[in-house]
Amino acid sequence: MLQHAPSSVEFKKLRKRLLRQARQAMDDFGMLPTAKSGDKPKWLVCLSGGKDSYTLLAVLIELKWRGLLPVDLIACNLDQAQPGFPAHVLPEFFEKNGIEHIIIREDTYSIVTDKIPAHRTYCSLCSRLRRGILYRVAREQGCEAIVLGHHRDDILETFFMNLFHGGRLASMPPKLINDDGDLLVLRPLAYSAESDIARFSEGMQFPIIPCNLCGSQDGLQREEVKRMLQTWEKETPGRLGVMARALGHTRPSHLLDRSLYDFVKLKPGQASSGDGEAEEPCGAGLAMTAGLFAAE
Repeated sequence: MLQHAPSSVEFKKLRKRLLRQARQAMDDFGMLPTAKSGDKPKWLVCLSGGKDSYTLLAVLIELKWRGLLPVDLIACNLDQAQPGFPAHVLPEFFEKNGIEHIIIREDTYSIVTDKIPAHRTYCSLCSRLRRGILYRVAREQGCEAIVLGHHRDDILETFFMNLFHGGRLASMPPKLINDDGDLLVLRPLAYSAESDIARFSEGMQFPIIPCNLCGSQDGLQREEVKRMLQTWEKETPGRLGVMARALGHTRPSHLLDRSLYDFVKLKPGQASSGDGEAEEPCGAGLAMTAGLFAAE
């Protein structure tokens, strides 16, 4: 899969950065399985045919090739029976590159378009149906985790979607347990910028399959948030990296959530919480805090 990767210095740096960020995310959030006797753990790597999931698979395959990922990988595509979907593209890609895979065809398209009016967004129901099917497939294949291609920008978009429209501070965690408690959901690209992924995908010339279901709808709230974040990054390069880092550095004593911090019992003379008073960061300080999240 990677034998035909561009040999330019710039692309090699990009490839190395994506590998480093994925390894760091796996280490930081304990994604790698602990050593056990018996069969090697399996991960179901979910591919939609978009740039993110292709990049995810390439990164995981290289980490496995380097001996840094002690799991077996099964690539999985869910064909949702969308009209005009090029069902041959991913199977041919998997066969050409010798990648173990499974193709599942479930007509969720008809369910979504039947249940959701044309002027409403399909994303919520579509994702729930898709996730339920992938959980089932993961169990059937004996996998302990499903692995998704969500990246840093997806996580930030979800944060602002929850902030603007959900009234809560929440986003996509890099690692979680499903509701039944038997499967992990992992996002190894949590530290990677969408712009890096786009350049990597373009350099690798992956056969991209566009999503025409929700992509055909106008005025999606997530698209509005995406445009807002892209504008901020264009005006102040590195800002998305700073914001992503902030998601891992919360101060409950400086928010309003009484379930996380006991404001009622806070009295003069008590020991300090250690957080101190909120400070106004200077621009130079912000520019230095992007860390792993920033595209170099």
